Amino acid sequence: MTALAPTLQAFFTDRLIRERNASPQTIAAYRDTWRLLLNYATNRTRRPASRLDIGDLDPAIITGFLDHLETERHNTVRTRNERLAAIQSLFRYAALRHPEHAATIQRVLAIPPKRFDRTLVTFLTEPETDALLAAPDTSTWTGRRDHALLVVGVQTGLRVSELIGLTRGDVHLGTGAHVRCHGKGRKDRITPLTTTTTRVLSAWIIERGATTVDPLFATRQGKQLSRDAIEHRLALHTATASVGCPSLRTKKISAHVLRHTAAMRLLEAGVDHHSHRLVARPRTTRHDRHLPPRRPQHQRTSHRPHPTTNNQTRPLQAHRHPHRIPRSPLIMPTSTARDPPTTTILRPASA
Repeated sequence: MTALAPTLQAFFTDRLIRERNASPQTIAAYRDTWRLLLNYATNRTRRPASRLDIGDLDPAIITGFLDHLETERHNTVRTRNERLAAIQSLFRYAALRHPEHAATIQRVLAIPPKRFDRTLVTFLTEPETDALLAAPDTSTWTGRRDHALLVVGVQTGLRVSELIGLTRGDVHLGTGAHVRCHGKGRKDRITPLTTTTTRVLSAWIIERGATTVDPLFATRQGKQLSRDAIEHRLALHTATASVGCPSLRTKKISAHVLRHTAAMRLLEAGVDHHSHRLVARPRTTRHDRHLPPRRPQHQRTSHRPHPTTNNQTRPLQAHRHPHRIPRSPLIMPTSTARDPPTTTILRPASA
């Protein structure tokens, strides 16, 4: 038996699940990475996956696999770096358990991530949002489901994983209507719902007729929607909405754009981005030039009282500790305008 098989199993069962208590999403991402890598290495080395060893996964195989992701699978550089991080995580785990492969492990860990340009995530204006929400055909069941999903996404700004994970029991439509979700960072979040969103969800839940544990936005078979399914439906509705709103053709619309749209709505409503966790980070929205202008320096309010303008400010007190006479001679240069500079030596006074 090779060293790769037990190391790979121990990495998932002991390292990720028992020691790190990783989330199911993290475990699934690592699993998919190694599934793709083993399939690629099997085709390159002409060996079955059960006979692959750590030495077979040398830097040439790893770099070839990373190039394969970009060229043949058309993955982005960000996805390529995430796959590399998952591979290197297992090699760090194997470094302490298989020192006989230390040279190969060291060379794999030395593979750097690829640098990439960070593009700005756009957002939808009010006419574009209205056109997108009106794109689904509400005469069909899938159209009403997609309309409700888009309304919730635009108003609440939930992530794709949070929208997928919503159940009937996560929605409260009574007094103080809100939706509860368990999202990124293992945090429970409660987002209030507007009157329009509450009305759309009420009609959809009545038609859905699901129990409290069933997915809120499901397939016709009652299963949970996938991320690819949401992206596919969003692309379909964007193409339909772009007929009446041509500005949508110049934007790449994704589920994350809906989140930024909700964030910009809050900013336009006067909600400070420092006090709301939903709003996107300033580095992604500051360059859109749609933020309210900053106040000039002379108009900003300072919370520190100025000693000359505040009458209640206590006068500055002398230092608590008395001046200590230095034990060593202190050399101070003294000079006048006419005389050349001289040096005065101050010594401590004798007791």
